Amino acid sequence: MAIRLGLGLPQMKQYDLGRDVPAVARTAEEIGFESLWVFERVLFPEPATQGLYGVPGLPWPDSYRSVADPLVTLTLAAAATGRARLGTSVLVAPLHVPFQLARSLASLDAASGGRVVAGLGTGWSHDEYSAAGVAPFEKRGRVLDELLDVCAAVWGPDPVAYQGELTTIAPAVVGPKPARPIPVYLPASSPKSARRLVDRADGWLPAAQGAAQLGEQWARLQDLAAERGRTRPIEVCVRVNAQHGPKPFEGAERPPFTGSAAQIVDDLAAHALDGIEEFLLDLQGSARDAEELKDLAAEVYGLVRAAGL
Repeated sequence: MAIRLGLGLPQMKQYDLGRDVPAVARTAEEIGFESLWVFERVLFPEPATQGLYGVPGLPWPDSYRSVADPLVTLTLAAAATGRARLGTSVLVAPLHVPFQLARSLASLDAASGGRVVAGLGTGWSHDEYSAAGVAPFEKRGRVLDELLDVCAAVWGPDPVAYQGELTTIAPAVVGPKPARPIPVYLPASSPKSARRLVDRADGWLPAAQGAAQLGEQWARLQDLAAERGRTRPIEVCVRVNAQHGPKPFEGAERPPFTGSAAQIVDDLAAHALDGIEEFLLDLQGSARDAEELKDLAAEVYGLVRAAGL
């Protein structure tokens, strides 16, 4: 079976949100991309008191200085397309009020005809948690668990009722309902998050950092699923944060998914392991504008299919 390809939508500061998101979404669907994806960054601290991903001293990329709201971006893409799935990789769940996020995702799924994939995570930025004011960073896992409970309640039959730490829903009618059960994807970066994924989610959202590492993570997750008695398959969508360059990357130390389009596709082939059938290609940081992003997406997609992937 050919791998499925998704494309990251243009959210960064070099893009015009109202013009470029619909244009890129339409073009991606016409090219053959099967899904469209967004990520979430809500601020750029100056000075940064915490390194990127929580790593001391690691600078935040300049591209994070302005990132469009993920659900607004997906709504624009939904209105411009009719087939592609609409995914979040990821929404930082504890930055959102659980009830409101559950309703927003349900409305978007209803409006798009059942195309939403809810990728949820806990994030790492203390500054973002402080600005959101929903819950402290130390409670991030509990907030994600509550959000999953609230989504199950809100997306389910009426009357909806729920009592949690952040959320109280008295018996009520809550609509619109999703057009179909919204698949929930989670990362699995720790033993606890891996158990949450196996027990509660439909799919896994890893970030590609090398084929060997991906294979080891996937094997551990499958072993855990067997240990915990999961019988339904785990869907997988691998996030690929590609850095395209006009010339082939020279040298033995080339990081995965950097360099020419052909080199990016070679890395994609190495990561296409058994049971891993979908990849989200985020190319927006390598493009100067929407036209360049569309051209690059078309080039990579064509090379992938020419390679028989």
